[in-house]
Amino acid sequence: MNPAFTEVEVLPTRPDDTDVPPITTLAHELAEPLRPHLEAAAAEMVREIQALVPEYARPPDSPYGRRMSWAIGETVRCFVDAIGRPEADWAHVIRIYEGIGVHEARKGRGLGGLQAAIRMSGQVACRRFIRDAKRLGWSLDTVGVITEALFVFLERISAAAERGFAGASEQLRTERERLRSRLRELLLADPVTSHEALSGIAHQAGWPLPRSVAVVAFPPRPVRVPAPVVPPEILADWYGPRPYVIVPDPDGRASTRQIAALVGEGRAAVGPSVEPGRAAESLRWARRTLALVEAGAIDAVGPVRCLDHVPTLVAAESAELLEVALPLRLAPLAALPANRREPLMRTLLSYLECGGNAVAAAERVRAHEQTVRYRIRRASDLIGTDLNLPERRLDLMLLLHAWSRLESGTPPDDG
Repeated sequence: MNPAFTEVEVLPTRPDDTDVPPITTLAHELAEPLRPHLEAAAAEMVREIQALVPEYARPPDSPYGRRMSWAIGETVRCFVDAIGRPEADWAHVIRIYEGIGVHEARKGRGLGGLQAAIRMSGQVACRRFIRDAKRLGWSLDTVGVITEALFVFLERISAAAERGFAGASEQLRTERERLRSRLRELLLADPVTSHEALSGIAHQAGWPLPRSVAVVAFPPRPVRVPAPVVPPEILADWYGPRPYVIVPDPDGRASTRQIAALVGEGRAAVGPSVEPGRAAESLRWARRTLALVEAGAIDAVGPVRCLDHVPTLVAAESAELLEVALPLRLAPLAALPANRREPLMRTLLSYLECGGNAVAAAERVRAHEQTVRYRIRRASDLIGTDLNLPERRLDLMLLLHAWSRLESGTPPDDG
């Protein structure tokens, strides 16, 4: 059994990986004087690698050290065995390095250390071949053929490692996306998914389960427009019929900046912050808010937070009742000509939203403070309502929000 890579899969070997012809033209007898020194050559390579490549600085008697020694020993033996043998089996060592590439990818490491180790092994081999040439009386042509074959060999095993790494990385990306897609489904499930189930799939997907999330709803994206690049902590579904992203810990400054950057000058609505298992609620309110934005009932650019527009949302949710109450409760105002009705009703709504602060309302409607006070008295007289009563203020605010929504157009049902 292969003691080095029992946990990695081996990729198919390409035909051109098995063809390293220069060394096969030499006399097979050249290999025999080298065989007694194979173990020493491999040990020298191991020492050099462990001294100069931090990633491989492991004790030789550790499981990792033993696996590395085995792989280098097999590499050296395979190369020497091929001297003078056209039928030499290069596939074995190619599979070893493909397996190493797979292993490194699955451990989340790069190939920098491996490539450095391959180069150092080649340097050790060249030094030893030069000493062997002097000891065994090899011609310059023989040394040249062996050296050329060595470089071809090192290039091939390096390419095999890269191929294994690339294949495993793509497989991991695909698996990770599958798990993240499943995680999104569970977060948005109704009824709510248990905390244990969410924790399990989140761990598999490499997504630390946060204390809270918010869902940001976006309008549909044109098919050819590339999706924004998001940090790994954000779960995104850009190309569904109704795009959204799930943002962890959404009330922090970093998350606020991320949301603003994703939305830019476009339209999007941010649902309330909720526990992860209640993300479906956040998405539902985000989509209802977005519908109001797209219908013009909420006038805003950039990310719109639904909790900043609670009265409008409540009015929209109670549209049937409010539309019945409107002509009854606000009949005197509704009977006025539009040029007189509009200023009075908009000023009254702004005044109520500003908590009865005429100065703040004046800034909103861009009118003088005295003009605002006059309009409030006039509206109050017409509808016969004491605006100092809290319950009347709430009643009026809901009615006026419904009126404002009807004036802007009714948004589509959010389904």
